[in-house]
Amino acid sequence: KYTYIGVNTLFFISSSQMFSNSDEAVINKKLPKELLLRIFSFLDVVTLCRCAQVSRSWNVLALDGSNWQRIDLFDFQRDIEGRVVENISKRCGGFLRKLSLRGCLGVGDSALRTFSQNCRNIELLSLNGCTKITDSEGCPLLEQLNISWCDQVTKDGIQALVRCCPGLKGLFLKGCTQLEDEALKHIGAHCPELVTLNLQTCSQITDEGLITICRGCHHLQSLCVSGCANITDAILHALGLNCPRLRILEVARCSQLTDVGFTTLARNCHELEKMDLEECVQITDGTLIQLSIHCPHLQVLSLSHCELITDDGIRHLGSGPCAHDRLEVIELDNCPLITDASLEHLKTCHSLDRIELYDCQQITRAGIKRLRTHLPNIKVHAYFAPVTPPPSVGGSRQRFCRCCILL
Repeated sequence: KYTYIGVNTLFFISSSQMFSNSDEAVINKKLPKELLLRIFSFLDVVTLCRCAQVSRSWNVLALDGSNWQRIDLFDFQRDIEGRVVENISKRCGGFLRKLSLRGCLGVGDSALRTFSQNCRNIELLSLNGCTKITDSEGCPLLEQLNISWCDQVTKDGIQALVRCCPGLKGLFLKGCTQLEDEALKHIGAHCPELVTLNLQTCSQITDEGLITICRGCHHLQSLCVSGCANITDAILHALGLNCPRLRILEVARCSQLTDVGFTTLARNCHELEKMDLEECVQITDGTLIQLSIHCPHLQVLSLSHCELITDDGIRHLGSGPCAHDRLEVIELDNCPLITDASLEHLKTCHSLDRIELYDCQQITRAGIKRLRTHLPNIKVHAYFAPVTPPPSVGGSRQRFCRCCILL
């Protein structure tokens, strides 16, 4: 029975003096509370706060908990203190579902303690960069938690968290450098629904802890352990045997991984879409052969600094089932054995959007030009060092290109 009034219309009415500071304003009489609340639900945090200052009735509407289900305070990170979070939690209560405190350095354990007591329906919480956070318990309905770079968190905090939040599906622990295998054992034991886990640069973890994760989290689809230099092929075997739904694997700078481990992984995880193998320096064309045969959904592949990869490995990849319709990005920076022949093998990859070729010294401009005749929209990122100038006449001193002088 009511004509729909959008947010812009609401403020047009306001500017037309259809309301005043009085709660008897025309707009409050004409529109029911339910419709006004619906309009307010589209407003951001700043606008809601401004509306709350218009009148008493608008203050009640603007601060209604139903309008505060999703809050991102990143733009106010320098001003947010613990008491602000405490007040928000008291105001929003059970309505709050998603809260991002990314970069809010003033938020500590006390605020989170009050928050967890008041907002028990929280599903997504980002504490990325909140370095004052140490070990604190969570909320029973929490599904995603980001505490990346909270380097004061230890195994005790993780234990308390996972015991209270058995439904966790996403856990981001990037840069939590105090975490050891004991913390991973708690995750593996209490988080059977876990889908996404980021442990980048958690340098103390080893095979022991990660194997527990693989055995306890069979729904795992995304795992990042880049920079965890202690892990070996045992992890790849455990993933292959326990996590067949794996789609994303990031193992950059894990230099102990070999073709043997990736063979087991590829033969069991057929849904792989993205793999970051940068600086996995022991892998050879054997890994690419297995991926080309068993991983038809592969879209993004980073092989930067994998110095044993050759044109033959790229040939198998280019002729595999993922090549024609799936492969979108391939990174080959600092692969010294790659030549223009690899570009020829990739010319039938019709979905290829970007290729990285920095410091591939056997790649030529002519090879790139030929690739572009087949893939005119491809983004090619390459670098060609300046030509070394000829020796000075009559001089015996060796000359270097500018790059070598800088180095």
